Amino acid sequence: MATKVIPNYALYGDQVQASWNNLFDFEWIPKRSRPYNWNISPHKHDAFIQILYLTEGGCEVILDGARLTATAPCLIVIPAQTVHGFVFDTTTNGPVVTAAQGPLESVAALLMPDLLTLVRKPALIPVNADNVHAQAMMPIFLAIERETQIHAQGQMAAGMSLLTALCVQIARLSDAQRQAIPKANTRKVAQIEKFRALVEQNFKKHLSVSAYAEMMGITAGQLTRLCREELGMSSMDVINARVVHEAQRDLVYTISSIKQLSFSLGFADETYFGRFFRKHTGRSPREFRAQALDAMLSLQSL
Repeated sequence: MATKVIPNYALYGDQVQASWNNLFDFEWIPKRSRPYNWNISPHKHDAFIQILYLTEGGCEVILDGARLTATAPCLIVIPAQTVHGFVFDTTTNGPVVTAAQGPLESVAALLMPDLLTLVRKPALIPVNADNVHAQAMMPIFLAIERETQIHAQGQMAAGMSLLTALCVQIARLSDAQRQAIPKANTRKVAQIEKFRALVEQNFKKHLSVSAYAEMMGITAGQLTRLCREELGMSSMDVINARVVHEAQRDLVYTISSIKQLSFSLGFADETYFGRFFRKHTGRSPREFRAQALDAMLSLQSL
């Protein structure tokens, strides 16, 4: 039996090129879908992520074998190498952005590592049009469209910056929708917010979980169970993540030495800071700084 080959396209209908000049592209759904009678057969893009924003109509969408129903308004996030296909309603409209996955991940890792989960996982995201973050998305889509048309200096840098801003809005929208789901215990939500506020005030002091729990009037075990139930991580993970975030920011946006940074973050010595940072990021502070600065220089040269 012959093996079925999934077509690989730069954009649907255009066989992928060995080298592509553009890092991002913009279209409206009807432009590419109408010529194919609104039926886009399953295919993939090896190096490109696509983000579709359905503002009208709907479709049946295949995402890595799962068949889903999408109804406007909604977002569809399709990372590189994801097999996908569509059967659109003939009334469907909305913008589609196609962008190079690698550079987008580099920017996300540098500026907001949480975005990596968003850009690496296929998703169908319903949109509440009244949400403030949803209202912010279309102006960004339209700005991306303008950048694809002007062919001016810095076009690629501007386009990737706008795409990053779009992903931030999508992440905010997703988070807001999760928070909009009624909580079974609002007291737990208030406790989590109190814990996060205390961590923000004290993370450079490297307080123990027991110390935070005492400030909240609960036991360390209760605090850890609370974080696992509400956040999916331990209380120590929350504390460490805040320290790592600050360390990454300082490594990129200050010229302080690693020794100076370690002391400013409350570590007893540079060696301990280095071990802590590598444990939580997989890289040494110097490696992270060098890679982050290289990524920034690459973007500036686009």
